[in-house]
Amino acid sequence: MAPPNDKITEQLIEEGIDPSIREHTLLEDLMAISVASVLLSFGIALFSEMNFLIGGTAGVAFLTQYATGFSFGEVFFVINIPFYGLALWKLGWKFTLKTFVTVFLVSLCSDYVPLVFEFGDINPIYAAALGGFLIGTGLLMLFRHKASLGGLNIVSIYLQKFHDINAGRFQMCVDVIIIVGAIFLVDVMAIVYSVLASVFLNLILAVNHRRGRYLALD
Repeated sequence: MAPPNDKITEQLIEEGIDPSIREHTLLEDLMAISVASVLLSFGIALFSEMNFLIGGTAGVAFLTQYATGFSFGEVFFVINIPFYGLALWKLGWKFTLKTFVTVFLVSLCSDYVPLVFEFGDINPIYAAALGGFLIGTGLLMLFRHKASLGGLNIVSIYLQKFHDINAGRFQMCVDVIIIVGAIFLVDVMAIVYSVLASVFLNLILAVNHRRGRYLALD
């Protein structure tokens, strides 16, 4: 009979998880979530300045911001609240706590960026690329440390983990709905640049996010 450690190693390998990966320390999680939140906030503030969109709950927050007088941070924080129950119930308290902290920091910092950084004349293609890279890198850091941007990201993880519904396809359907809704609120070219930004964002994830490099959710 193989030793327990060998059994655990074999199980991890079968699941596609690198057995050499260890749990992150609390300090590592705090540092990663803080840096990721800053990157995400700057990318979101840049998109907000250019009237761009992204998918998921952040995209819903953008649409609400453009249609009302509320800021992105205010809307983003509020609409995430109902999803924490599902996260706590199905995805664990550690994931839920990290996600809550991330959402709080991103909501706060994204509204604060324009107060300390003045955007000038920005080439929209460059804005799409830079914003996409910043948000993609921030998301990658969150995934590595078992956190998320909440909202529909929580739903997609839940559906894939417990109902075998592909998270990518679910997110794509949501993104299409957001783009359709955006037609009535923003300029058509802003939508075109938003799609370009999404390509840059997903390029970061596609190149760097590999199963086995990241710890699975509890």
